Amino acid sequence: MTSNAKSVALMFPAQVSHLEVATQGIADFARQHGGWTFFIRPESYTVSLQSLEGWNGDGVIALIDSEAETQAASRLSMPMVNLSGALRDSGSPRVMADHERIGRVAAEHLLRCGFRRFAYYGLDDFWYSELRCKGFAERIAEEGHSCTVFTMNSSLREGRPWHFGRKELEGWLPTLDGPVGILACDDFRARMVVESCVHLNLEVPGFVGIVGVNNEELVCEFCTPQLSSVVRNDYEIGFQAAALLNRLMHGEAPPEQDILVPPGGVHRRQSTDIVGVNDPYVAAAVRFIRENLDQQFGVKQVAAQVSVSRRCLEQGFRAQLGCTPYEYLSRLRVERAKQLLAGTTRLKINQIARACGFNNPLQLRRAFHRATGTTPKHFRETP
Repeated sequence: MTSNAKSVALMFPAQVSHLEVATQGIADFARQHGGWTFFIRPESYTVSLQSLEGWNGDGVIALIDSEAETQAASRLSMPMVNLSGALRDSGSPRVMADHERIGRVAAEHLLRCGFRRFAYYGLDDFWYSELRCKGFAERIAEEGHSCTVFTMNSSLREGRPWHFGRKELEGWLPTLDGPVGILACDDFRARMVVESCVHLNLEVPGFVGIVGVNNEELVCEFCTPQLSSVVRNDYEIGFQAAALLNRLMHGEAPPEQDILVPPGGVHRRQSTDIVGVNDPYVAAAVRFIRENLDQQFGVKQVAAQVSVSRRCLEQGFRAQLGCTPYEYLSRLRVERAKQLLAGTTRLKINQIARACGFNNPLQLRRAFHRATGTTPKHFRETP
């Protein structure tokens, strides 16, 4: 340990899986830049900035998610970085997920599933829920569709039981016309939707397709059916938060705006394992494409697989999904590449190309640039 090592407090519950990943990003930055010593409050799952009063440290990375925590932060004289989007203005420099982009990514996933009706289930006392709803609804509107919104207060704010709001949720779900694609503001709320649908005998994913946020594996995998979820790029959030804190501890001025980190994509599971289109040939083709995305094939092979002419398949895709089979296949391959590029496993570009069904890295690069306006390498390196 160097003599100028900084003492940094991590004031958030690292036992939460996506925050655990963020901690790995923080630790990696610290190791690469001379080493920090970390203060983590022992024997507690609840972490408050009030416990830092009188602590003689150099900096803090925290979740500021209430007015009480905002006030506690204002009383501390050391640099601080906030990871939470719970409040519109937390009073501290912030690095957080791009919540509007999370909503857009979820919308694009449900659109690719073929849904034409959409709804959002969120919390009206958390700013990030508002942002996710905004991005979701705007992306849906770009395709000429509308979005039904249902929000309520969080049970966490007032210490209510976890199932608070179940009755209201089960009153809302039957009012929706199916099939409908729903984005819930997080995985726990998405799971409540699944459980309510089971109780109401609404088929998932037949009547309702559901996407959550955070990809909390304990929630998503141990749900029946398993939950699809938007994957936050939490390692990058942690790394960028540590980088910002390092600059602040060295006297730099805080940025004027929040630093936003884009999500990695949707981890697709059973809750959206559906093709919400009426044409059986298009549905079969979409299912084949999804299940074989890592294989090398083209539209000709897809048409042969579902026993229909290429011309009929082209017409069906345009009518049902508003694109050609080639455009749909290329879009899914690029989205898969984006997920791999944003992941914590640093695969080589040629490995990613093969995993997405491209013949070679050049083919990946061309398709990626057409879809995103940038290269795979630049996408990976851009915060």
